Amino acid sequence: MKTLWTNGTIYTMEKEGETVEAVLVEGTKIIDCGSKEWIEEHHDIDEVQDLQGAVMYPGFVDSHLHMIGHGEKLLRLDLSDIHSAEEMRKVLKEKVYSTPLEEWIIGEGWNENNFLDRKIFHRIELDEIAPHHPMMLTRICRHALLANSKALAMAGITKETPDPPGGVIVRDSNGSPTGYLLDKAQDLVKNAIPQVTEEYLHRALRTSVEDLTKHGLVGGHSEDLNYYGGFRRTYQTFLDVINNDRLKFKANLLVHHEVVEDMHEEGYQFGSTNGYVELGAMKIFADGALGGRTAYLSKPYNDMPETYGVAIHTLTELKELVKKARRYNMPVAIHTIGDLALEFALYAVEENPPPEGLRDRFVHGQVVRPDLIERLRKVPVIIDIQPHFVASDFPWVIERLGEERMQYSFAWKTLLEEGIPCASGSDAPIETADPLSTIHAAVLRKKQGDEHEGYFPEQKLTVFEAVELYTKGSAYAIGKENETGVIQKGYSADFTILEEDLFQIDPEKIPEVKVVMTVVDNAIVYEA
Repeated sequence: MKTLWTNGTIYTMEKEGETVEAVLVEGTKIIDCGSKEWIEEHHDIDEVQDLQGAVMYPGFVDSHLHMIGHGEKLLRLDLSDIHSAEEMRKVLKEKVYSTPLEEWIIGEGWNENNFLDRKIFHRIELDEIAPHHPMMLTRICRHALLANSKALAMAGITKETPDPPGGVIVRDSNGSPTGYLLDKAQDLVKNAIPQVTEEYLHRALRTSVEDLTKHGLVGGHSEDLNYYGGFRRTYQTFLDVINNDRLKFKANLLVHHEVVEDMHEEGYQFGSTNGYVELGAMKIFADGALGGRTAYLSKPYNDMPETYGVAIHTLTELKELVKKARRYNMPVAIHTIGDLALEFALYAVEENPPPEGLRDRFVHGQVVRPDLIERLRKVPVIIDIQPHFVASDFPWVIERLGEERMQYSFAWKTLLEEGIPCASGSDAPIETADPLSTIHAAVLRKKQGDEHEGYFPEQKLTVFEAVELYTKGSAYAIGKENETGVIQKGYSADFTILEEDLFQIDPEKIPEVKVVMTVVDNAIVYEA
């Protein structure tokens, strides 16, 4: 069956400004594109999809998110839009009152940088709010959490508990835990929470996919497989929901290094594909995040000179993990926010390059240096950037890093100009999954509605560059630049169809543009 898409503006994204009148699809592939008249003369057409003046782009793909976590955020207590400690206290109390005794209170996304007083709750304050419930509140960056005394007790955390490798149990002047846990120390509490049910996992992932397609996304590169009961259980959730529930969504799943053996024992390997689910690179965390001052820097934090952040692994350990990936013929995706974490990652991949034809990924790349940029140009690596962090993290991030480091921090334009390939994602649930909000942040480098010229405006991307990161960039990140990411013959029939032309409207209006349709393999998975 041949379907003709026409009567709208169709951007190929092959070159800036390039459009075609019509696209012809057979099965799941584009078989022709160009003049409507020419296609009608040379092909039999079974069906016409009338765009009715809408604007078609290659399907947007989020290059880095946590799909089940995104669904959880939509289902759980969302603290990300709270702007004062008093408001947070009020919301938590309301949740406690409506929750049966002894059940866990779990909240997502608090951010003290949104509070005037920058308050971080102490466990004793949380005890006053929830004396009979264990409570765990995950920070917006997911590299820190707060726990009350009941949760700490269930996790076995006492004054005598040592900091785990790659983590910090924040303590008061007497050495007692405050309830604030950083990076790997979070696992002590998370492991004490009863395992969620399979029904819950299915519901969270269904909720996530339905929301992502409403935002115009046809796929995403997601990291979930080391959580929720391990590889088999979590992977099966993806197979059940995306394949069996007929929710078409192209998921490339990063495989955390702690479950790589499990993946192979189950008979899978890098690139294994089952329906719409593909297994991708091996994920490694090199450091934490700037918000909790756990991103690993080469110089101390400007606003806390006693710390450089947290290295999740020593350099030797990181090199061994990369070697492990190479033994399995896998590329790596290394979380690197601080410049010293990036330097460690570079040493590791320079000594252990990926197999021929594959490329590694450095996730975030928020703080770089000129010498690191030179090294990045010489290795087969792509940087997964999250432009929305500029809208969320500024101006407080300047306090963390100081003006001197800002020239090469969140420096997306510099990376592109230096020829370093990038892809764009949201890191949802940490940031909004809406690609239009992310494109707005990349182009204007400010929150919607702010009246200033943008934070470090020399790093602004053009709209074409920002859209390109969600199309060609995401395809390049997984080695599929010859299969998807542009509209041309032989490519997948994945389309994001919007009400307005992103390249013609005022960039301030980009987040307000409505998604008309999301199309995966020529199937409409969302229609307004």
